[in-house]
Amino acid sequence: MTENIKKIPLAFGSMALELDIPEKNISSIILPSEPDIKKASSFLIQKALENPIKSRRLSEIVSPASKVALIVSDVTRPTPTEKILPPLLEELYLGGAKDENITIVFALGLHRQQTEEESKKLVGEEIYRKIRCIQHDTNRCRHIGVTSRGTPIEIFEDVLDADIIVGTGGIEFHYYAGYSGGAKSVLPGVSSKEAVLANHKMMIEEKAVSGRSDGPVRQDMEEAAKLSGLDFILNVVLDSKKGIVAAVAGDFVEAHRKGTEIVDSMYKVPVEPADAVIVSCGGFPKDINLFQANKALDNATQAVKEGGSIILVAECAEGIGNQVYECWNRECRTPDDAIERFKHCFEFGGHKTAIIAKVAKRFKLYLVSKLPEEQTRAAFFTPMASMKEAVSAVLSENPDAKIHLMPHGGQTLPVRKDT
Repeated sequence: MTENIKKIPLAFGSMALELDIPEKNISSIILPSEPDIKKASSFLIQKALENPIKSRRLSEIVSPASKVALIVSDVTRPTPTEKILPPLLEELYLGGAKDENITIVFALGLHRQQTEEESKKLVGEEIYRKIRCIQHDTNRCRHIGVTSRGTPIEIFEDVLDADIIVGTGGIEFHYYAGYSGGAKSVLPGVSSKEAVLANHKMMIEEKAVSGRSDGPVRQDMEEAAKLSGLDFILNVVLDSKKGIVAAVAGDFVEAHRKGTEIVDSMYKVPVEPADAVIVSCGGFPKDINLFQANKALDNATQAVKEGGSIILVAECAEGIGNQVYECWNRECRTPDDAIERFKHCFEFGGHKTAIIAKVAKRFKLYLVSKLPEEQTRAAFFTPMASMKEAVSAVLSENPDAKIHLMPHGGQTLPVRKDT
């Protein structure tokens, strides 16, 4: 009797890999409940700007003499900045703002510097030509205080020198900040290395998990943003095709919370844990490197039984993506080594090694990527040359294994029905 095979494309960088899997082994395809939005993204953004949440319109906040800092996402984020900026600039012009008084700041956090071509592509050629665009510099931050949790508030001086600070970005699940967006454009976006590390140390606390807005990391970020003077945000929610399906604007806490409600309604999916899960990050830029791709892995853990298998599909065209992460991977021979080291030494980048080490102790981890085998094994994954090889590895241990498929693992958050 011929076995029925299901063919499913999974995003891999800018292309797709075809997954061939027996239908009898598919437990479910975990998909978001995305709205069928027929309105143009410019319309959604315009409406959000015209109806800000718990705030005056930006055009009423700005004046002709105002120096404005617009914080935008860097190249590692899928935020469609080139679509966000035109209506946002029009709102500023409505209040009399001048191009020469506006500065666009790329929120790098502790990420690498961008090339000029990358920066130009993010904002669009015309805007890049007429408005000053700069990148965050952790060495040019000014100390303005300390949060109640002990995090130094040290912000990029070009942002602090502005009269009006506007944050932009996308809202999606984040594995220790609860969600991206909102205050995250300030901390870690335009903060010092010391501030970012102090904030990130809280990721090991119980409430620092995906899908919560009351966790310590998020609360600390918002305290820092308040003291730094973040005046206004414009955040968008994207669907799995990276199209804008919602936009929120206004107060950086209240507007953000409205956005998280939309994300929850779309991307939180109740599941019964299965024997295995195959998860794609959703393609570029979410799988640009292993550092970013691990966020999809974290979401996938909620869909698997203890001791089960996770197959991560991530191109990782830029390799590991963080030198400290790569160093810890080389130096920590076993998951226990990494976990023990993390208890005594918090180091940004090394936290990824420790987090994956904890996951590796609970599940069998497989990786389909472009990483060399040696780097893959050092990161506590078993390298797989193809989707076929990865599926065969799981089914060879249990031919009747039930497998969840997560084509949009970077966005979708399974919620266990047994909890």
